[in-house]
Amino acid sequence: MIEGGRASFKQEAHPAKHTLIYESFTRYLVEHKDYDKDLLILTPASWDFCFKGLVVDLEDGNLVKLAEDGTVLRATHGTNNLRTEEIIKHYGSKREWKNFNSLNTSFTKSTKYYFYDNYFDLPGALLCGRVVDMLRKRGNEVNSDFWKDIVAAIDHNYNTSAFKEDAGWYFPSVKRDPGRYLQPCSESVKTWLRSMKSAGKVLLLITSSHSDYCRLICDHILGKDWEELFDIIITNALKPGFFSLVPQQRPFRTLVNDVEESEGLPSLDKPGWYSQGNWPHLHQLLKTMTGKPEPKVVYFGDSMRSDMFPASTFGKWETVMIVEEMEGEGVPRCDAAKTNEAQAEPQDKKGKFEDQGMKAPSAPSEQWGSYFVDAHKSGEGDEESQKLTWCCHSIHKYSTMAIPSVESIADLPLDYKFPRFCPNKPCTTGYYPRPPDSLLKKFQSQSS
Repeated sequence: MIEGGRASFKQEAHPAKHTLIYESFTRYLVEHKDYDKDLLILTPASWDFCFKGLVVDLEDGNLVKLAEDGTVLRATHGTNNLRTEEIIKHYGSKREWKNFNSLNTSFTKSTKYYFYDNYFDLPGALLCGRVVDMLRKRGNEVNSDFWKDIVAAIDHNYNTSAFKEDAGWYFPSVKRDPGRYLQPCSESVKTWLRSMKSAGKVLLLITSSHSDYCRLICDHILGKDWEELFDIIITNALKPGFFSLVPQQRPFRTLVNDVEESEGLPSLDKPGWYSQGNWPHLHQLLKTMTGKPEPKVVYFGDSMRSDMFPASTFGKWETVMIVEEMEGEGVPRCDAAKTNEAQAEPQDKKGKFEDQGMKAPSAPSEQWGSYFVDAHKSGEGDEESQKLTWCCHSIHKYSTMAIPSVESIADLPLDYKFPRFCPNKPCTTGYYPRPPDSLLKKFQSQSS
């Protein structure tokens, strides 16, 4: 059985969409909160700062890149790099970030920090950095107050009624010209989904997007008949809360014209399209549909916080993480020898950013380095060592395997045996079709 999370055919980062998200947040701050208009002005080079896996420390305006043990590998104040001695001044000689244990064990949101782990909100990391720069330029104190304005900007653009009401800037722009922001997925992925359904697998789509926005996206990227691909569709799932245990779990609700019924369902007794919900009730339905006491679920996702960690920890599901950063480090998106389409896609996507002078979000950053591995030294004169990043370590811990895109596996037989991450095997084992360059170099140097 397969669980189709948003990432099984998710929209990759796209320059127009990236820019729209940034502008949607920023225009709110400028027009409603009296922030400087200069925030709206970006150069193509500015996008190098956008790097998945950053944590913004809301108490001091620093953004940090963490090692697997919570060591601060790199840091900025706003968008400006902190030198090694400045990092030690902030975080001590061991460079320990004080909130690491909280983030590492629960992934929950906090009033003290925010973790950027998916492309949909990633432009917010650049905005945070530039807002801190603006506050410093004004001579204002940098504290967590600025984050309240950022959250207000997010809510203004993304709240569940914004799509229907044409509120904010994000949804009206996408509705007006979806082809500018949404890229249809490949025929190989559609064929893959159909082949699983034909083989008797139960397919699910679980997304935190509201039903109206989900419909727009799927109509454009999967085609008007996309609902036929899935047995169960769950929108406004409010992940990771979807995986909460009693008593926090939310009931499923039916939808009428994209409006949730006020009365929650006591259980889930048949396939269909639902809103909100929880995995224990879904699990019971899957038992009924499959006739198995413990149905096997494979869950595809692209967010550690919303997908991998809760699905693995609470749902006990097999998890496949879509890690586009693998593409940025030499891993092919798919077997280019099989189709001309597969051959063209990666270069086309890369070109869209390069044509505008922008770094593709999945590529290594000049300012932040590799998503998987980074150099570390404790202080002046200390020998440099290579450390796994916290994001890389989390992939190995909470994912069954990692792939750069669904295209990379769509042409394989459904019974193909994939390598899995395993504690007693090298951490490079679970990457398909191969590990990213930085990980290969790290482990090759260790064995030489």
